[in-house]
Amino acid sequence: MSLDSLLSFALIASLLVMSPGPNGALIAKTVPTSGVMAGFANIAGFVTAFYIHGTLSILGISAILLRSAELFMVVKLAGAAYLIWIGIKALRDAARRPSAILSVAPARRRRSLAAAYGEGLLTNALNPKVSMFYLAAFPQFIPHSLDAVPMAFGLVTLHALINLVWFSAIVLLLTKVVAVAKRDGIQRMIKAVTGVVFVGFGVRLAMTRA
Repeated sequence: MSLDSLLSFALIASLLVMSPGPNGALIAKTVPTSGVMAGFANIAGFVTAFYIHGTLSILGISAILLRSAELFMVVKLAGAAYLIWIGIKALRDAARRPSAILSVAPARRRRSLAAAYGEGLLTNALNPKVSMFYLAAFPQFIPHSLDAVPMAFGLVTLHALINLVWFSAIVLLLTKVVAVAKRDGIQRMIKAVTGVVFVGFGVRLAMTRA
């Protein structure tokens, strides 16, 4: 895999991780009542779910690749269209008028580490957007070679590491990071950048010759 492809994947994965979503909301609910270790247990659940989604996606895409190069290209173009749709949606959200940011109320009861891990796992394992991300992104980066599966798992690991770094910072600096991340201007800026990157990346992929 080229350095350009690796950096491209890291960019879109980083933007997705940083965008406001259920993972950040879960940590913001967990840490105030259950502590820092429970927040890290949430993150461990996120990472586990990434590998579950990644494995299912890799097995499915590998089967398609072995069966037909043309069918694989159809999946690849569908993935590019999905990335463009994500970008358009992000740009639409960024263009909306500022709205009141809803505060995330802390959990009402203290969670054990096992419970916090389970919540992190289920939050991502049952999130169809995570699965769709892998199905859309992987065909764009997996090469037509015997090294496809190891490289794909390497991308899952990269996504997991980005997730680990970002949410670990939120856990350790919860009050400051969450306060900044919840500002409407910051959210709109992240969504605007995400939208431009995803639309541009999706269009480039759609125009790439098979």
